[in-house]
Amino acid sequence: MSKKRYHFAIATQLDFLNPENPDWYVQQVLKEDQLLIEALKKRNCTAVRSAWDSDEFDWSLAEHVVVRATWNYSSRIEQYSSWLNRVSKLSQLVNPLETILWNLDKNYLLDLESQGISIPPTRLVEKVTSTSFLALTDELGWDELVIKPAVSGGGRHTFRIQKEKAKDYDPTFQKLVQSESMILQEFQHNILTKGEITLVCFGGKYSHAIRKFAKEGEFRVQDDFGGRVEVYMPNQLEIEYAERAMQAIESTPTYGRVDMIWNNQDELCISELELIEPELWLRFEQSSAEMFADALTKSNA
Repeated sequence: MSKKRYHFAIATQLDFLNPENPDWYVQQVLKEDQLLIEALKKRNCTAVRSAWDSDEFDWSLAEHVVVRATWNYSSRIEQYSSWLNRVSKLSQLVNPLETILWNLDKNYLLDLESQGISIPPTRLVEKVTSTSFLALTDELGWDELVIKPAVSGGGRHTFRIQKEKAKDYDPTFQKLVQSESMILQEFQHNILTKGEITLVCFGGKYSHAIRKFAKEGEFRVQDDFGGRVEVYMPNQLEIEYAERAMQAIESTPTYGRVDMIWNNQDELCISELELIEPELWLRFEQSSAEMFADALTKSNA
């Protein structure tokens, strides 16, 4: 008996697949997947949800695999990379494997900078580096900085450190850099007052935007740390900046997110490009799921 085939499989994580009592956070994931599935159905496309971290689904049954809320990958990067490579041989990944692998490591920010896209002042520190944290901060000369893993998400191991406390932080830094590469960036103070704006793009074109603010006493804007989100109406300069960042990528992503902040000179710069499994806030913009489905069906026809 032949197995049912699908136009699209939406990859999520196991605890988001069929939760019995989903909290508000998981309900948002379920709603956005459903919005996309309904939009695809209008285009005569079948879709199914499956967990990336489960061996039960046969990924070859889907013509295309859309990577969505696989948000637990950063602590299981080897398993995740293996899954990506395996699925790419069985189906067509959206976004493509090359784009995902490039975006996995925050070293991509330096690639963007080389193409004239502004980013916060950034230094990559490779794994098993012997340089002391104090020596690095002296060399960089920043009064305040943020460190984060080169492969990470959700604010994991992300710290804001004042230069005068660098010596105290050295043991923690040495422990972290023994296990993974780290990114050092000059802290951009406007994040505390202006927040971070996120422009969502499909097929390289702007769809909608939100603005994220950190809670009082925090600098991380993720809701994991109490951050809040509001709908945002970007100006033309911000839209053009986001689309330019998308166009700087070798193969324009079918979907993605451009996170931007105002740097210490009050100029726009890219804080992150999210092309792997970005939250897209489809629930905030009625037409966004339709635009997403159009991008999927057109680019993967």
